[in-house]
Amino acid sequence: MQNSQCMELYEKYLREEKKASNNTLSSYLRDIRQLCEYLDAYTGATLTTVRHEELAEYIAWLKSHGKSAATVSRVIASFKNFYSFLCIRQIVEENPATGLVSEKAEHKLPQILTSKEVELLLEQPECVDAKGYRDKAMLELLYATGIRVTELIDLNISDANIAAGVIRCHSRNKERFIPMYPAAIKALSEYISKVRPHMIAVPDEPALFVNVSGERMSRQGFWKIIKFYQKKAKIEKDITPHTLRHSFAAHLLENGADIHAIQEMLGHADISSTQVYSQLVKKQLKDVYNKAHPRA
Repeated sequence: MQNSQCMELYEKYLREEKKASNNTLSSYLRDIRQLCEYLDAYTGATLTTVRHEELAEYIAWLKSHGKSAATVSRVIASFKNFYSFLCIRQIVEENPATGLVSEKAEHKLPQILTSKEVELLLEQPECVDAKGYRDKAMLELLYATGIRVTELIDLNISDANIAAGVIRCHSRNKERFIPMYPAAIKALSEYISKVRPHMIAVPDEPALFVNVSGERMSRQGFWKIIKFYQKKAKIEKDITPHTLRHSFAAHLLENGADIHAIQEMLGHADISSTQVYSQLVKKQLKDVYNKAHPRA
């Protein structure tokens, strides 16, 4: 079976049977596609004829080209999933990815912004044109709710309840309602009433946030917005859309919020994912102590 046929079957399986998210789908298919390119260039093997040794050599090749332990681990997971699928469909007899071992990724606590840095970032969009109103609303909403960037751009106009001061967020066939602070409600209300009607390409556009073409904002488009305002604010930390999510959780913990409430707002299935922020807050307190205590 040709590589392209294997990829088509696998994509259909991920979409229709596994109900994989767009991010997971894109990541898995990219890893397999890059393997195809490597095999074509260096071995002549195909996806159905590749041997364990060749996969192991590819993993070593990735490491030699500076790929992180986390990236290599993800690639190995992609291979194991892909070849398990091929085995189940009896396209290959054995799983060549069996036995591939990933290195333990270095465990790093997420980077967050200080309250002052958040304020500085949120002050950057100027509400003098449509883009300014939109960007202000997006940044305020992201910090107010801690939602993921994918969840942010997936929001529809029907998900914003200005009167109640909440948004409805959908993730993996589940929904959660998250409150917003007054400044976020104001920014979102002004965007919806003053700007969005003039930005949308068609009257029935469902997307809450749209780009200059009037269509749903993309992840890449919002990433550029974040980077633009980071540079404008002259903040040296590397800010990503996820940085505001991390900052949201850590700042709530610092101010006494219940960790289970934070877990629900973040949409974490496992409390251990939320407990990372407890470690982060403790580390910050320790850093402050070491810097400020005269005998530290």
